[in-house]
Amino acid sequence: MYFARSAGHRIAYQVAGDGGPPVVLHPGMFEDGGHWAHLGYTKVLAATHTVIAIDPLGLGASDAPHDPAAYGAQRRAASVTAVLDDLGLDRAAFWGYSLGAMTGYAVAAHAPERLTRLVAGGFDPDGFRSRVPAVLAALGLPGDHDVYAIVKEGALADPYQVAVIEAGDPAAYRANYDAFSREPGLGQRLAASGVPVLMYAGGLDPWHDPMRDFALAHGAPFFTVPGADHGEALRRRDDVLPEVLPFLA
Repeated sequence: MYFARSAGHRIAYQVAGDGGPPVVLHPGMFEDGGHWAHLGYTKVLAATHTVIAIDPLGLGASDAPHDPAAYGAQRRAASVTAVLDDLGLDRAAFWGYSLGAMTGYAVAAHAPERLTRLVAGGFDPDGFRSRVPAVLAALGLPGDHDVYAIVKEGALADPYQVAVIEAGDPAAYRANYDAFSREPGLGQRLAASGVPVLMYAGGLDPWHDPMRDFALAHGAPFFTVPGADHGEALRRRDDVLPEVLPFLA
């Protein structure tokens, strides 16, 4: 485990591989960088890349501030570039899922020169709240329902994430959520960034159609993980890697 510093906070990360082109792996909410290894991605990628798996602020071994301002989009981007700086890297590919994809959009918006390409799974570039009303309506819940409880409940279905949640700081989790759930979309800035992007989502993910439509509108490749919801799409490594590896290459 290594540590970079960003805005006064420690950002933990791990490195694997034998010196191939660098790729940053950034997990979603209630996940740490080790989740990529747990699901089998790191081992495959490390055969051809230097894999840099980040523990996002508020999760894993990274610091866990309670101020939502610490988790704003520009701060998230700065935490990634701080890791690159710590490793002496000018640029790297980036692969993020869910909250990790949002972080990738933030890097593309605020520091596009640091990215060679971006893989984004399971997060609408136009923001977290783009599909919240439809999700709440489908669940028969009022429009002012606290979505945080739904996000956390979904994470608790995964034993790996349960362990991460139990080891962490509930106040930091809430601050993290309060920040990203209110962030405006970065779609226009992503489209203008010039960073090559590959997008994907599970066919049952509420963000599938908005992501697909964004990709089509901007000439970006997109693929569907058939029959998968938001959590399942990440776990379908054998469906995802054959689509992503050629893009990274």
